[in-house]
Amino acid sequence: MEKYIYFFESLSIWIGRAFGWCILVLTLSVTYEVFVRYVLNAPTVWAFDMMVQMYGALFLMAGPYALAQDAHVRGDVIYRLFSFKVQARIDLILYIFFFFPGMLALFYFGYEIASDSWRYKEVSWNSPARIQIYFFKSLIPLAGGLLILQGISESMRCILCIREGKWPKRHEDVRETEENLISKQKEAERQRKALEQ
Repeated sequence: MEKYIYFFESLSIWIGRAFGWCILVLTLSVTYEVFVRYVLNAPTVWAFDMMVQMYGALFLMAGPYALAQDAHVRGDVIYRLFSFKVQARIDLILYIFFFFPGMLALFYFGYEIASDSWRYKEVSWNSPARIQIYFFKSLIPLAGGLLILQGISESMRCILCIREGKWPKRHEDVRETEENLISKQKEAERQRKALEQ
């Protein structure tokens, strides 16, 4: 079971990292648009649509990545006081009754939206550039499918935790700056105590 968990988790992390480059494209396109609009007085007709699509792609594809990293917001005021087994049972119930129905709806209706968009060769109505958006709309069911796969991985993680009483280790990708600072402080404190002895 663990190899499937790590496979789905690795897939979500890899795709999240790949789509993370949308931030760079988004930043460069905003910078370019600001420069040509306010310095050269020659605004583009495509930049706004491109920015919307890059942000949308980043938002959609970051969902599976965040789920794989356990980075989604959680109201854990009471939850964190429970044992790991109880936490896993709660998570498993929530995945089955809330997460999977929502993600199946995202996949199903996203597929309908994307297929209609491809059939009509849909273009953006927001700008005179008439940029094609059917490629972008294909990310909706793709994100839903990836979230379903990652949800399966998380459900397996819950089952393992219920059996073993501890959460399986996650792939480490990035950590919050605060976590890095705390671990560095703990390491410095440990070294200081070792020198004193």
